[in-house]
Amino acid sequence: MIRKIIHIDEEKCNGCGLCAEACHEGAIDMVDGKAKLVRENFCDGFGDCLPNCPTGAITFEEREAPEYDEAAVKAAQAKKAEVPENYRNISRLGQWPCQIKLLPTEAPFFDGAKLLIAADCTAYAYANMHEDFMKGKITVIGCPKLDAIDYSEKLTDIIRNNDIKSVTIVRMEVPCCGGLQRAAENALRNSGKFIPWQVVTISRNGRILD
Repeated sequence: MIRKIIHIDEEKCNGCGLCAEACHEGAIDMVDGKAKLVRENFCDGFGDCLPNCPTGAITFEEREAPEYDEAAVKAAQAKKAEVPENYRNISRLGQWPCQIKLLPTEAPFFDGAKLLIAADCTAYAYANMHEDFMKGKITVIGCPKLDAIDYSEKLTDIIRNNDIKSVTIVRMEVPCCGGLQRAAENALRNSGKFIPWQVVTISRNGRILD
């Protein structure tokens, strides 16, 4: 059938992976450092991935493609939500320490890293934190309310002094987490670098709000 579907220009793709993270249906995978539409029947044509692409590599096109298979998408999502028993005790923490105030501003594990800046409470509120957010990233955590400090300067130095590929900020919906988000956003601006970034907000009952 002829329908609207996304097109990924590999020449423009910088391999940041933000589109794959934003695609709730799981139509996009990272293959050899590039985003690829690997499941055409999982693409609903709504383009949730488009706003997250920093290079404009994703566009719409109308062409022959399999019909969107909502049942298959839901089945895949349900399977992903079930953490296999042998994975339940596997940590996805890629370095130590992880507390922002304890981290060095330069370290080998930062080179080429996708950086996850997470509020402490998110790991307790969101059950699948390790698999959905920490996997494949360097995780740094903090709580501006408990630490009573501004992380902006430390985070600026980390981003400026290392080859950071992308930044994901995961915060709770509560107001005190706004301090962590502001610190990360200030650090991105003050670093003088253009790096793809996104903010994910977790509700108090463990749902992703945006």
